[in-house]
Amino acid sequence: MASNTMQDLTRNDWTLIESKAKRIRVQVGQEIIKEGTRIDHLYVLRSGSASVELEGTTSRAVIATLRAGDVFGEMAFLGDSTATAAVVATDEVDVDAIWANDLRELVTMFPGFGARFYRSLAVILAQRLRETSRELLREMTKKR
Repeated sequence: MASNTMQDLTRNDWTLIESKAKRIRVQVGQEIIKEGTRIDHLYVLRSGSASVELEGTTSRAVIATLRAGDVFGEMAFLGDSTATAAVVATDEVDVDAIWANDLRELVTMFPGFGARFYRSLAVILAQRLRETSRELLREMTKKR
């Protein structure tokens, strides 16, 4: 999986984000995000790993693995909506949770930050779309 880090952000941008973040320790197996719930935070995984999981009719499917530095919750953040998947700690993890309204305030106060922030999110989403498209093609090819 490609990196889900915010590569365009500067050290100063990260200082701004961290000033608004709340560090949370999550135990193995605990959900950081519950599928179908309303999300009002963006998350940065600081240590450990987590899985992105979709609920099926009989089980959950792991669709991605997140590592330190990865960002998640961005789809709900951008769409001001509910989580499309669960994120579950596979190790003991430290996560920074940044309230969406605080991020929007930073974007308004610091336009350069806003441009870098949203470009970084766009790059992450484009990478995920490419990966999903490749996986879909691979699965369709197997069925033929």
